[in-house]
Amino acid sequence: MAAPIAESRFMPSLFDPLDLSPALKLPNRILMAPLTRGRATREGVPTDLQRDYYAQRSGAGLIISEATGISREGLGWPYAPGLWTDEQVEGWKPVVAAVHAAGGRMVAQLWHMGRLVHDNVSGMRNISASATKPPHPAHTFDGKLELPEAKAASLDDIERILGDYASAARNAIAAGFDGVQIHGANGYLIDQFLRDGTNLRTDDYGGSVENRLRFMTEVVAAVTAEVGIERTGIRLSPVGESQGCDDRDNAGLFTAAAARLEELKVPWIELREPGPQSTFRATDEPPASPSMRMVYSGKLVLNSDYDASNAQSTLDAGVADAISFGRTYIANPDLPERLRTGAALNDWNAKTFYTQGAEGYTDYRRMTEQAVA
Repeated sequence: MAAPIAESRFMPSLFDPLDLSPALKLPNRILMAPLTRGRATREGVPTDLQRDYYAQRSGAGLIISEATGISREGLGWPYAPGLWTDEQVEGWKPVVAAVHAAGGRMVAQLWHMGRLVHDNVSGMRNISASATKPPHPAHTFDGKLELPEAKAASLDDIERILGDYASAARNAIAAGFDGVQIHGANGYLIDQFLRDGTNLRTDDYGGSVENRLRFMTEVVAAVTAEVGIERTGIRLSPVGESQGCDDRDNAGLFTAAAARLEELKVPWIELREPGPQSTFRATDEPPASPSMRMVYSGKLVLNSDYDASNAQSTLDAGVADAISFGRTYIANPDLPERLRTGAALNDWNAKTFYTQGAEGYTDYRRMTEQAVA
């Protein structure tokens, strides 16, 4: 294990600026977490509705886009966007331009769902670290459908998928994004390689923690070769089971992952860390962020069930440099200003999380609009 990283003595507020990386200088530490919303076309092309949605939320220190497929094989969520075709790149351009015009910053989250892809959406066989079967049905164009056992990725498959990550990262910059975030969390492909519950391989990509870190390491290398380390972050979910993906020692695994990301000089990591009272995938496992902080000197962004009070206390404790907000940002396009002034928050409507229209998407009112009403 690497030597402990010295703690900073500066305790910022949520509203202080943050240099997340040399390429990402943020005006505040309130990030918009990646949020799948299902408003792209069936072919994964972003729409004008998405342009308006993201522009409304440009007051965030940084917008992390919804999970965005790196390939047809890797995208299994209906009406989610992609970054593997020219049409998708062109569709993203006005979205990112609108965020920039409103003074915001935005990175693209690069997504391969691995064994959680149903061929109803992709038209292709699902693939994973090993031949395992997900425990829950998939959300598809035709409703919930059972997923088959995944194909174990061959070495040729791994090389091809690394190329897909590189191409999607290159396309993100072509679309105007300020950088990318690699989606390594929530039981998707990178997580499937990391955790011993889904990685049953006996080659150089399986077995020891060192070997299970290999795919993540190679994805980082492929992406940064295209866009630079200063434009690259990663998301991990180091505590608890996620979509059937788990490990016998999550704390040890993800502390080792943080040490590897320190070696690679990845400038920021976002961690989804639910607790026992979390409203989504609660877990009794203790947070891994303190031990990860000991071996990682970059910026840590924490996510899961935060409000203004516990977000600030987390910064005060020195565990995190910034906080990302998810469902709260769905319902409050002007979230930073609401947190700054202590204004009441809009409630989100879960029934419209994944519908295709403006309702529950771009029609949440800002404080100024509510005052007029």
